[in-house]
Amino acid sequence: MKTLYLECNMGAAGDMLMAALYELLEDKEGFLRAMNGLGLPCVRVEAREAATCGIMGTHMAVTVHGQEEVEPPVLEGHAHPHIHDHGEEHHHAHHHEHEHGHTHDHDHGHTHEEAHHHHHHATPGHIAGLIDGLPLPQEVREHARGVYDAIARAEAKAHGCPVGDVHFHEVGALDAVADVAGVCYALYLLQPERIVVSPVHVGSGTVRCAHGVMPVPAPATANLLTGVPIYGGAVQGELCTPTGAALLTHFAQSFGPMPAMAVQAVGVGVGTKTFEQANCVRAFLGEAAETANGDILELTCNLDDMTPEALAFACARLLEEGALDVYTTPGTMKKGRPGWVLTALCDPGREAALAKAMFRHTATNGLRVRRCEKYFLAPRTETVDTPWGPVRVKRAEGFGAAHAKPEFDDVAALAKAGSLPFDTVWKAALARL
Repeated sequence: MKTLYLECNMGAAGDMLMAALYELLEDKEGFLRAMNGLGLPCVRVEAREAATCGIMGTHMAVTVHGQEEVEPPVLEGHAHPHIHDHGEEHHHAHHHEHEHGHTHDHDHGHTHEEAHHHHHHATPGHIAGLIDGLPLPQEVREHARGVYDAIARAEAKAHGCPVGDVHFHEVGALDAVADVAGVCYALYLLQPERIVVSPVHVGSGTVRCAHGVMPVPAPATANLLTGVPIYGGAVQGELCTPTGAALLTHFAQSFGPMPAMAVQAVGVGVGTKTFEQANCVRAFLGEAAETANGDILELTCNLDDMTPEALAFACARLLEEGALDVYTTPGTMKKGRPGWVLTALCDPGREAALAKAMFRHTATNGLRVRRCEKYFLAPRTETVDTPWGPVRVKRAEGFGAAHAKPEFDDVAALAKAGSLPFDTVWKAALARL
């Protein structure tokens, strides 16, 4: 199985991830041409050789009006001034900040004045419009939209405001759009069947932003990394940015140690800051044995004293609470009573929340939890054109298999609008694959 492993021993940010993936591409020049042909005004993407602790790699410089944001040097006697001038590879969604700059982190130093980057407090809708206009495959644009949507939700939760009220400073900048689009496009070209990410080093200490001094990881980053194995350490400052966290959680199928794999290529994305340890993200691409590629939990309880209506309501609420699937199996309970075995499937990080929800919405006084390995095909979505309009198609590949299924809602809407049989639109969508 074609596997990509991302080593985030010094956190992650958009430009470092893009640089590491860039080194894995066969057609590097073609990638740069595509990135410089996005139509983003005055934005240029350049791959520069760089080294960290003697390790050679690539720094992906994204410039606007010929300048790249660079953080001010750390002053002696100041362990972590964290001026956050936008390290975060220019992105720091941080709708709250203007200086959130990844202090010492990765290449992002970027302290390029906001005037140069047109940091005009872009809204999520404005960012979506920019992404929708990029001359990239639909699948790439959808992934980029998904990354920004995740950042907006995390920022809204961190600041207690509606998602629509989030205003991106760094994340809304043109160079930030290039970073996110670059990572999404590189992964589209590489087409890994499985993406595994190491536990993420988030840094430690505090960081200064427009709202004051914040703890590391920043609130939005912490929200994005919920359920992900993370750790701090001796390195002071913000190592994992909201953009890096959003990209990792959007694409990763699992987090943990490197799986047994025959490595075919290694990419190194180098940051601009200097530490006692190598400041880079490494990407390993190779073939791994087709073993289970994830974990899942089964939460189960027996019920013999709930009405069908109440049980159906409970199942619906469990799905709203984050269960991946909920189903019932008929069974015979104590004293020969007919009943149901209720099972909810969830990611390991949702165990406590789902257990509480099962107690809250059902009559059970106890439940069982079982951890299982799972096999799953890598999902992706693309859009096909039919004579009556576009239809999204959900695809899944891996383990020598490939599945494709048109999106029901899209097919149903076109069939209704055109007074057509559902099957006619369904078959037309499949025929365009």
